[in-house]
Amino acid sequence: MTHKKPLVGIVMGSASDLEVMRGAAEILDSLGIANEMKVASAHRTPELVHEYVTTAPQRGIEVLIGGAGGAAHLPGVMASLTTLPVIGVPVQSKALQGLDSLLSMVQMPSGIPVATVGIDGAKNAGLLAARILAIKYPELEKRLREYAEVMADNIRAIQLG
Repeated sequence: MTHKKPLVGIVMGSASDLEVMRGAAEILDSLGIANEMKVASAHRTPELVHEYVTTAPQRGIEVLIGGAGGAAHLPGVMASLTTLPVIGVPVQSKALQGLDSLLSMVQMPSGIPVATVGIDGAKNAGLLAARILAIKYPELEKRLREYAEVMADNIRAIQLG
C-alpha cells in the first residue's frame, strides 16, 4: 500500500499484553499495512484511551484493535467512543484462562459492537482488520488471497507417514 500513515491502531491494556498483541502488528506489517501500537488501560488511564480513540480518525486510523485480559473492558470502551470498527482480542488471564476476557468482549450491550477473535487471537485480529480495509483498498484483497494460498500450500506440503 502507499499509505505511510497508520491505518490500524492497536491498543493494549498493559505492557504485559505486548507478546500477544505483537501478532496483529506482524501480520499487518507482512501485508504492508501501516499500524501503530499504544498501551492505555480502560481502568487505570481512561483519559488516554479517550484521547487516543477520539482522535484516531483525524490521524488516519480506519480500524482499531484492542487487547486486554481479565475484565477486558478496553475494546468495549473503545467502541463506545467511536464509529470506527473495533476488533477485540481477549488476552489469556491466569484466573480463568482468558474466558473472562472473552466473555467481557462478546457480551457487549446492543449498540456497542466489538468484533471479537479467539483468546490470544491477535493474528486473526490483524487479518480481520486487513479484510475490513480491503473493502476500500482493493490491492489488499490480492495480498490476502496470496496469504491464503501460501497457507493452503503449507497444508498441501504436509506428508503423513
